[in-house]
Amino acid sequence: MSTKPPSSLNERRKAATQLEIAHAAAELFATQGPHATTAEEIARHAGVALRTFYRYFRSKQDAVSPLLADGADRWRALLEAAEPGADVSRALETAVEQSLAAPDAQAARALLRTRGLLRAAEGDPALRAVWYRVNQESEERLVPVVARLADGRLQTVQVRLVAAAATDAIRIALETWAATEAGVTGEASPAALAVDCLRQLVGGMSALTPDSAGDG
Repeated sequence: MSTKPPSSLNERRKAATQLEIAHAAAELFATQGPHATTAEEIARHAGVALRTFYRYFRSKQDAVSPLLADGADRWRALLEAAEPGADVSRALETAVEQSLAAPDAQAARALLRTRGLLRAAEGDPALRAVWYRVNQESEERLVPVVARLADGRLQTVQVRLVAAAATDAIRIALETWAATEAGVTGEASPAALAVDCLRQLVGGMSALTPDSAGDG
C-alpha cells in the first residue's frame, strides 16, 4: 500500500474502493470469523463485483491490509510533522499517543475494529500473516522518517532500531489490549500501553536525546 495520497481521480476511486472492501472484510471477520467468511460475501457486503475484489486482493485475508496500513500511515504522518532535530523520544511518544487516542466515536470505532480483527487473527494464520506484513512494511517506511527527525544524530543501525522499536511498541500494545476488555481510553488503553512499551524498548538509547548530538 502506498503512503502517498492518490494523485488522480482514478487512483482516489481505487483507494476508496479498496478501503470499502477492507471495512466489509473487517466487519465480517470480527462478527463471524475468517473461516466462515468468503470472498464472495465480502464483495457483496462491500457492494462490488467478485471480479473487482480479486482485481485488488489475492485473498480474503489480504482484503484488510488497506485498513491496517491506513492506521500505520496516520501515525507515521504525525511523526513526519515533527521538526528535524527535535527530541526523538518525545516526538515518538506524542505521535503514538495521538494516533491511538480516541477523542471521538469514529476513532473509538476504529480501535474496536482493530480489536475484532486481532481476535479473529488468533485462529487464522493467513490473517496473522497480513498483520505482520503490514507492520513490517510500516517499519521499513518509518526508517527515513526517523532518520530525518534525528537530523544526523543517529547512526544507521540506531535509526533502524528506533523504527523497529516504535513499530513493535504499537503492535505489542494493540495485541495486548485486544486480548482484554479494556476500554479505548484510560490506563489500559492502546495509547497508554503503546507509550509504556515504547519507553521500555527505547529507554536505554541515550542517543535519542538532544544532549547526545554528535555522540557515537
